[in-house]
Amino acid sequence: MSNTRTELAALGEFGFINHIHKQIKIYNSSTKKGIGDDAAVIQPTANEVTLVSTDLLVEKIHFDLTYTPLKHLGYKAIAVNVSDIAAMNGKPEQVTVGIAVSNKFSVEALDELYAGMRLACEQYHVDIIGGDTTTSTSGLVIAVTVIGKAQPQQVVYRNTARPSDIICVTGDLGAAYLGLQLLEREKQEFLANPSMQPQLFDYEYVIGRQLKPEARMDIIYELADMGIVPTAMIDISDGLASEILHICSQSKVGAVIFEDKIPLDKETYEVALNQFSLEPTTCALNGGEDYELLFTISQKDYEKIKNHSDISFIGYITEDKSTHLITRGNQQVPLKAQGWQHF
Repeated sequence: MSNTRTELAALGEFGFINHIHKQIKIYNSSTKKGIGDDAAVIQPTANEVTLVSTDLLVEKIHFDLTYTPLKHLGYKAIAVNVSDIAAMNGKPEQVTVGIAVSNKFSVEALDELYAGMRLACEQYHVDIIGGDTTTSTSGLVIAVTVIGKAQPQQVVYRNTARPSDIICVTGDLGAAYLGLQLLEREKQEFLANPSMQPQLFDYEYVIGRQLKPEARMDIIYELADMGIVPTAMIDISDGLASEILHICSQSKVGAVIFEDKIPLDKETYEVALNQFSLEPTTCALNGGEDYELLFTISQKDYEKIKNHSDISFIGYITEDKSTHLITRGNQQVPLKAQGWQHF
């Protein structure tokens, strides 16, 4: 063991993942894709692959029980994992759930948590098939592993975008980040004055996007119905800019996106400007936790989905490896990721 000490912050989350990845050796031919995408890909037979992904949700890191209902938290724990399978163009089928919990939680409280999980499983047609429980001295920890399947030729990776592909995004962006800002602001006001009542009634959409996100399996099924297989795909958990850079770096391409094409909900726009004096585009680029899908398509598939009401076409892939944002003022600026950092 080396006497050298390297702080995790020096590498960051993705630097640490790459550091581990370099040390991992694959021994089985059935492992088609390991570390480095939204889910691992295992191919036990020629006609089908298994997709596996795991996410951790840690109290005071990923959620705050001051304003997060346990039922919503349970739903979110399943949904964000299902989103990883969606990002691989697969179908989720099973989940396992591990929790570490302190004695501050009653049986009834954990019933609420699992009630939310069951609702999400009903929504996405997945089965809870097992897991583990243990005690915790530092708050609630939830670990969910999701298992899905796909045909080998239907799996979509991050590293397969091609020059001239069209960059698409589902839904709208930035709302979850602003919902979090509102919840944090009300928490601080409550701590200063416990008799106050939260002022959240006018912001149901952005708060809902933070507390109860949805995996976009609906889009996956619609693309399949239209005969479209994206050329590359990722879900938006760390902000639009970060995810575009992931696709570009892994595909060894560049991108140009247009600020006026980035989808923003009216409430997101108004909350950003009026409540926090934030530029709405910055929230969309760097906020994270939207769990929408960012994907690229061949130009030949554009006609099939050009009128889809919930898909925006925000730019294109370039052979040049640089990534740029074209602002509303027609200025070209480098695209940088400033979103969530785990370390």
